[in-house]
Amino acid sequence: MASPRLFFIRHGETDWNAQGRLQGQRDIPLNAKGRLQADACGLILKGLVAKAGLDPASLDFVCSPLGRARETMERVRAGLGLPVDDYVCDPRLAEIAFGDWEGMTLPELRERDPALMAARERDKWRFIVPNGESYACVARRIEPLIAGLRDDTVVVAHGGVARALFVLAGLMSPDKATRGEIVQGVVYALREGVLARHEPAVTALETAPPA
Repeated sequence: MASPRLFFIRHGETDWNAQGRLQGQRDIPLNAKGRLQADACGLILKGLVAKAGLDPASLDFVCSPLGRARETMERVRAGLGLPVDDYVCDPRLAEIAFGDWEGMTLPELRERDPALMAARERDKWRFIVPNGESYACVARRIEPLIAGLRDDTVVVAHGGVARALFVLAGLMSPDKATRGEIVQGVVYALREGVLARHEPAVTALETAPPA
């Protein structure tokens, strides 16, 4: 029996993304560009679902409880012609907690906490932010959710969640996952150990920097 498809979408851009600020679990809303990215993801997913011969209503939809993810999910569902509010929020999909660093930019942190930032650079996967989490912590909390997926599923969450997911799925090493970009405005499709990134047909939307 084939494993279920997983379509992963990172929420659209926020003003803090644009400013390079660590959001973590702060509930920062989408900006205008982020709403366009969410709409684009709905169109991309509509095409992928049609190509696979799937009924959009047959998919499971699971989302982070943070507002930027929820608005993204609702715009994606609208693009699929589905009721916007018929999805599940799971707190395990919340973004990595950046604790005392939330709201700061990386240059500000390198100036304020150079020793801690150097320690983080040596092992971004396991480094625990003061009063926050590591990416390894995120992997542990989402692992039961991912292992429990039985049907084709759309997940809308965050960059840190994507990093943990790609490691759990055996698609990337922890080092590669924590140092690459997790792009906004695209749909990641995972199945049978293969990861594909699907972009808008017309416009290549900008990426947000890795945290």
